[in-house]
Amino acid sequence: MTMTEPTSRNGVDVGALFATIGAVKAQPELAEFTFRAANTWVDGTHSRTAFGTFSGAGGDHQHKATYVAGGDHPVVLTGTDEAPTPVEHLLHAIACCLTAGIANVAAARGIELRSVTSTVEGDIDLRGILGLSDEVRNGYRGIRVRFDIDSPAPAEDVRAVVAQSQARSAVFDVLTNGTAVEVTVA
Repeated sequence: MTMTEPTSRNGVDVGALFATIGAVKAQPELAEFTFRAANTWVDGTHSRTAFGTFSGAGGDHQHKATYVAGGDHPVVLTGTDEAPTPVEHLLHAIACCLTAGIANVAAARGIELRSVTSTVEGDIDLRGILGLSDEVRNGYRGIRVRFDIDSPAPAEDVRAVVAQSQARSAVFDVLTNGTAVEVTVA
């Protein structure tokens, strides 16, 4: 009897992961993606964003469903608290991106994950966005991500998985290196 590598580890299709890496290595143009979001104002500080289509891997694609996320401010910040704030969505984005990376990297390295949880906190001084101080930035002045990972792998291997996830995270890159943002009005 011969032992074969599992096709799925930690819920990641390892074969598909390596096939994707191989395809992009052979045809780098497949790596070019454009993601889209369409936001509609509801009322006050409340709006909804739909995510349905994106382009990449040489074509246009549709998610299996149109996903909708709301954004609002809590009552203490003049909203109606119908959804998380935009800056809380940013915390969600970094948590999800790093966690997905951890699952993929661990699967690729043959490391079993039993559970992965994180706590993400961001510190912001509202004097900037309220126009009360030009010396305070409008956004987060710091974000902290803390992972709790249960794995039978040695702790140093788990730390290496997290480090590689961080090094390859698109959201971490956007937050730490900045990205040009163009705003236009039709």
